[in-house]
Amino acid sequence: MKEKRRAHDAPGFLGDASMKTAETRHVYPLKSGIRKTPEFAKKGLAEYAVNVGLKCGHDCTYCSSGALLRCHQAFKKVGKSPFGFGYSIVDPDIPDKVAKDAKRLKKRGVVQLCTTVDAWAPAAQEFDLGRRCLEAILAQPGWVVRILTKNAAVAQDFDLVEKHRDRVLVGISLTGTAEKEQAIAAIEPNASPISERWDALRQAHRMGLRTYGQLCPLLPGIANAPDLVEELVRFVKDCGAEQVFCEAVNARGSGLRLTEEALREKGFTAEAEAVSLIRQRRHWSGYVAQLVADVQTAMRKHMGIDRLRFLLYPTGLTEADQSSIRKDDEGVVWL
Repeated sequence: MKEKRRAHDAPGFLGDASMKTAETRHVYPLKSGIRKTPEFAKKGLAEYAVNVGLKCGHDCTYCSSGALLRCHQAFKKVGKSPFGFGYSIVDPDIPDKVAKDAKRLKKRGVVQLCTTVDAWAPAAQEFDLGRRCLEAILAQPGWVVRILTKNAAVAQDFDLVEKHRDRVLVGISLTGTAEKEQAIAAIEPNASPISERWDALRQAHRMGLRTYGQLCPLLPGIANAPDLVEELVRFVKDCGAEQVFCEAVNARGSGLRLTEEALREKGFTAEAEAVSLIRQRRHWSGYVAQLVADVQTAMRKHMGIDRLRFLLYPTGLTEADQSSIRKDDEGVVWL
């Protein structure tokens, strides 16, 4: 295994914020490396998924992975709640399983790295899981990899991506602009600062790598204002994004409450109030409908609506808002 690298070893990044370590790191063996992902195929993202564990340690307050993975026996074994914070669960041997599946599977296509657990999160970096999984997939012909991460450490692996530039799409989750960096840090405490994520996507574009925009989630009070939406769209356009995927925040579970609490604790009262408001269904629905319209406007102005994939679950929308969106749903992917 390669000597562990730190985020500040990569040119263009400040400090080692992306190597913050989760309070506790657990190891748990996963059964397979590459799996079919009907949900992400429906979203137009990928037919297959690779995940390097069951808990990434970025500790985003709004994360929905716990709800998706809550029945997995690993949480009982390590004695942790799937909805808890301050720990991670990774499989150090996942690259070997990915290599085996990449060779074994005959029908190949786009595989997303990752869908629920970030391959460049702090615990994953300890074992170089992002790069090793990339190498394992790209060693076999016919696979295309769609990277998705909140960690600027991915830039350390752009040398590998560059060698396979036609077969890799780089996506870095952008949840706001630099002016909201401190508020974003309050709710994504172990992810890279948003400015470092912007720098990483810029670097990918400068190197001629394929990129796409991932604006998700665009939270009220943080990233949903029309001028901020437009700034984000302009930025990913300038970074050569082939497509732009966008989502509102998921209202299910305790994510909104935890997000509100984290913002209040750090003194971001106005942002907390905006999140608090959408805990009521009618306000969440109105926020989503307006966000769809604002993203469409920005895309039509700067990139073209044909490149937009606004991923939208209709559950929770009022009849009036759903009807309004359907009157102009260009770029909307109904799920």
